[in-house]
Amino acid sequence: MIGLFIAALSVTPSIVAEPASHDAAKCAPDGQHPAILVDVRGFRSRAGNVRVRVFGGATSSYFDKKQALLRTEIAVPRQGPVAICMPVERPGIYAVDVRHDINANGKTDRGDGGGASGNPHVTLFDMLFSRKPDPKTVQVRVGAGTTVVPVTLNYLQGGSLKPIE
Repeated sequence: MIGLFIAALSVTPSIVAEPASHDAAKCAPDGQHPAILVDVRGFRSRAGNVRVRVFGGATSSYFDKKQALLRTEIAVPRQGPVAICMPVERPGIYAVDVRHDINANGKTDRGDGGGASGNPHVTLFDMLFSRKPDPKTVQVRVGAGTTVVPVTLNYLQGGSLKPIE
């Protein structure tokens, strides 16, 4: 599994404690490796899987599953913060999307949640018509070290997509 780990975040979100894989060192705050640390928040429940994808290059390729540079999927931990390290080849501009597959069936269902870097506002119509968020909203500039990207999950509630309150 490329670049995957779950770690507790300390008071400063850019500091990672107790990495769980050898690639986790690439998200250390030493500035040695370009990486994205995706801080996933707002789970409806602690069931199922969470998938993270990283996109780069042309903005038209953002969120096209065939164009993902990196992809990983893990079981949602029962408690604690969820942070997933995604080492990238080089500094640059990227976009991230996250999906909470609440029943772990590998398909997008009505109960699943999702989000993206920049936490763009997404409407039900955007989802129904597969409209992508504005690239300027979701772009993340990654330098030589670790860039922390908070993503708040949104779920279908009534007739809209919004975070769990």
